[in-house]
Amino acid sequence: MSNTLLFLRTLLSNPRMVGAMLPSGAMLADLITNEVDPSDGPVLELGPGTGVFTEALLARGVHQKDLTLVEFASDFAGMLRVRFPEAHVLCANAARLGAHNLPEDVLFGCAISGLPLLNMSPKAVVAILTGVSSRLREGGALYQFTYGVRCPVSYRLLDRFGFKATLHGQVLRNFPPARVYKIIRRRPPRLSAAPR
Repeated sequence: MSNTLLFLRTLLSNPRMVGAMLPSGAMLADLITNEVDPSDGPVLELGPGTGVFTEALLARGVHQKDLTLVEFASDFAGMLRVRFPEAHVLCANAARLGAHNLPEDVLFGCAISGLPLLNMSPKAVVAILTGVSSRLREGGALYQFTYGVRCPVSYRLLDRFGFKATLHGQVLRNFPPARVYKIIRRRPPRLSAAPR
């Protein structure tokens, strides 16, 4: 089955999980990966879908063996295992990173997220941020794209986790137009704050 047909089938069966009408375009993939350097170490990719961002990471010199791909949809995960046989592909919920078989004692240089955060509950977004922040090395960034007009992580949550989000860029020629945010830690998280 082609990537596009698989994408459309998954979209029709669970549109909230996919969160887009078409797979991400090459310009968006180029933007979300343009600061990734292979020397930064392993890369975590959340919601890789058909692997558009994964291909862009490989084009930037990241080795398949340095990629951990976390994909919830079993059809996508199966396709990713075939396309990227040396990558560590997990068919798992990104909101439960701590419960899955991530490589032990590995801190990632960065995380690339294709997750539709705007379609998720605040509780799920908190769980994703908790999991990602615990696995990023010092100075590591989370790159998150959105079709919304602002960062898909609320300022309250950014503050709670000690993160700062900056607009990394936008791609108007994507359908729909997309923005990429770079989210980095600016201070230790306030773990005592309860999610609302």
